[in-house]
Amino acid sequence: MQTQQIQLLNNQWLTKLASPDFDATKSQLAIVFGSGELASNQTNFDVIKSKYPSAAIVSCSTAGEIIGEEVFDDTLIVTAIQFEKATVRCIKTSIGEHANSYETGKYLFNSLNTDDLTGIFIISDGTKINGSELVNGLNINNQHSLPITGGLAGDGAKFSKTVVGFNEAASEGNIVAVGFYGHQLHIGHSSLGGWDEFGKERIITKSDKNVLYEIDGNNALDLYKEYLGPYAEELPGSALLFPLSLRLENSERNLVRTILSVSDTDKSMTFAGNLPEGSKVRFMKANFEKLINASATAAEKSFDKEIKSPELAILISCVGRKLILQERTEDELVAAKKIFGDATCITGFYSYGEISPFNPLTKCELHNQTMTITTFSEQ
Repeated sequence: MQTQQIQLLNNQWLTKLASPDFDATKSQLAIVFGSGELASNQTNFDVIKSKYPSAAIVSCSTAGEIIGEEVFDDTLIVTAIQFEKATVRCIKTSIGEHANSYETGKYLFNSLNTDDLTGIFIISDGTKINGSELVNGLNINNQHSLPITGGLAGDGAKFSKTVVGFNEAASEGNIVAVGFYGHQLHIGHSSLGGWDEFGKERIITKSDKNVLYEIDGNNALDLYKEYLGPYAEELPGSALLFPLSLRLENSERNLVRTILSVSDTDKSMTFAGNLPEGSKVRFMKANFEKLINASATAAEKSFDKEIKSPELAILISCVGRKLILQERTEDELVAAKKIFGDATCITGFYSYGEISPFNPLTKCELHNQTMTITTFSEQ
């Protein structure tokens, strides 16, 4: 595997990294992360296409772009990949083409599924999709538990408009799936949060998919505001500081759920993923050191130790972590890079939701407020 990374920074294209034998004309895939304005710009797409004429170009808007151990805002990061033996196939669809998010996920997996499929990487619109239903659709026909990872596009801290593209300038409402083929390619993954839970465990007594109404028979929004104290006046933005830990029935693993919006009219809270009735929740708060250490642990668990270091790592972290860590945001990237070393090409973005299984050979899940890492190594 050979890689090259370029960046559009202050209206200038800069080469950041290139493998010695990289041939731009032979790269099969170019992954583009950047601001919505830059990712949706036709001129920028044309430049990328001219540099990598044979590559499938997959792009999305972000809440921050990752390259190496640095994070940027309002740039474009392009990572072009030249596989030696593996092949890729991409498919794009839009939310309006399907009955719901579940059917969207089902369509994407079925469209890419063949005997030599090794894994799927998903980039989805971040504001119009129900991420939980999308991953349920991706899982339903995944009989061999192939790794499915990725994330939901971001829009800074605005939560207004996200864009995704495939072989064209990025636009709203799209979902792109990248299928990787060939058994010489090893895909690893890991996802960890690092948050502290507090308060007693409570039961969700009324919800509708990702809209929460009642906890323990009491109004959820009022209860949440009580726990937030002075931060309640800053909702929904302050909710990023206090996500919910969700434990589904008959499961020992906890998911993290972040609030997208609140309604004082019907006292409801809309989350980035589903919260089924009967599930148990606890409130969470940030612990800086645990957040950073979780990044290192996720990196450690994302690749087989028989491999010295992966050739490519895609880091998808949550916008909430970036808003909390602030000037320490790069610390979680440094922690991951220390595990990978200098031989690994690192790219990624800050997202509105992360997609990854908890463990190998398990179904993928929608996560919030995690560092989720996908690694690629060609044997």
